[in-house]
Amino acid sequence: MSTSMDGPQSAPLLKGIVNDRESQLRLVTSVRLRWTAVLGQLAAIAAVTLLYGFPLNIGSCLVLIAISAWLNVFLSIRYPARHRLTTQFAFSLLVYDVLQLAGLLYLTGGIQNPFSVLLVAPITVASATLPPRYTFFLGGMVIAAGLLLISHHYPLPWYAGIRLDLPRDYKIGALLALVSTMAFMAFFTWRLNKESRQMSAALAATDMVLAREQRLHALDGLAAAAAHELGTPLSTIALVSKELEYELGKDSPYRDDLQLLHGQARRCREILQKLTRKPDEQDPMHASLTVIELLEEASVPHRAAGKRIIISASPLPGLDDEVRIEPVAHRRPGVIYGLGNLIENAVSFAASEVQLSARWNGSHVYFTITDDGPGFAPEMMDSIGEPYVTSRRFEEKGEHSHSGLGLGLFIAKTLLERSGATVSFSNLAPPRRGANVQISWPRTAFELPPGAFTWPGRRGMPLNAA
Repeated sequence: MSTSMDGPQSAPLLKGIVNDRESQLRLVTSVRLRWTAVLGQLAAIAAVTLLYGFPLNIGSCLVLIAISAWLNVFLSIRYPARHRLTTQFAFSLLVYDVLQLAGLLYLTGGIQNPFSVLLVAPITVASATLPPRYTFFLGGMVIAAGLLLISHHYPLPWYAGIRLDLPRDYKIGALLALVSTMAFMAFFTWRLNKESRQMSAALAATDMVLAREQRLHALDGLAAAAAHELGTPLSTIALVSKELEYELGKDSPYRDDLQLLHGQARRCREILQKLTRKPDEQDPMHASLTVIELLEEASVPHRAAGKRIIISASPLPGLDDEVRIEPVAHRRPGVIYGLGNLIENAVSFAASEVQLSARWNGSHVYFTITDDGPGFAPEMMDSIGEPYVTSRRFEEKGEHSHSGLGLGLFIAKTLLERSGATVSFSNLAPPRRGANVQISWPRTAFELPPGAFTWPGRRGMPLNAA
């Protein structure tokens, strides 16, 4: 099994995950981070000179800090606070931050300065807001600056008359520690941010699918509105036909036709009255589904694929007669779509047969979807159901083609879990082969709410269908 979603729906969402033209860094964020750095640098210089009294090239340090402050002032005046920086502009600001911090380290002891660890900060920001190539370039700048600061720097501020110069091997070790920290933080931040954006895009796609299903479900409301509009002309037809029948008399050759017209108009009004009922007075035949009907409706669109779909439903053994009654669910478009998507995946990868089964007891309702295909790939078992996880490359489906974006199982799992279900994925135990999907609901979440109407005859139906 794999995951899928039609390309036209999800392509725009994927484009939003990585945008090479516009970075994820807002101007206000960049300015605030730089003000934090300015204040921290001023505090460090004040502590070194006033508290410890260490000799320091304070004039040059203050010039570098003043440049950062003036840059912030210029950016705040030039652009609105909510301005989102372009990728190149954000990258240039981070390049400046690396160079400014490297300049301060050059004036204050080089790589042996404890604050050299702050070189990690611009890399972390870049990995969270810029494409990876910019992060690699900034990382190269940091490494180059660290190598330079090993041997080229002013003395580390220290007590008067004492020059503190750590061994070269120690400085190399400090640089390696800096590079290791930088690589870890960059990768962790990039991965976390990527997964967050992917999840946001996938949830947006799920909401699109659910909205589409709900729009189809809402056609009843549109029909009710149409019925309301048609009520007046039908009343006019009924009135005119009745008056014509009265005026023409009982002996008129048109009497039968007028009676037929009047009767049909009355019948139309009765049909329209059903359509104009309140939303909570839905047609009971369509407002609820037994487990058999739920599986049948979800599987109907996929029966034309040429694979045999076998449906079965039965209570678990050892139950009381009342509990053995087939559960009846409220019709929910999201549940039907989620089950249909899982069935579609099973049909796509099955060799010849897909089995859909439903079982229940007093507390839970269990659905199982199995196929006789190759099953889930072992390397995907730990990530099945997450967005953008797929083994498909490209597939044509008539008008709808997709590129294996890996949203199908995620959408199905999300929609089903929103209804209170628990979804799990596994492969069948040898010697059988194929994928196995299990969905379980508490009966209180699956069945109709207390007091809801149950259509006569919906219970006690045959429990096996093929």
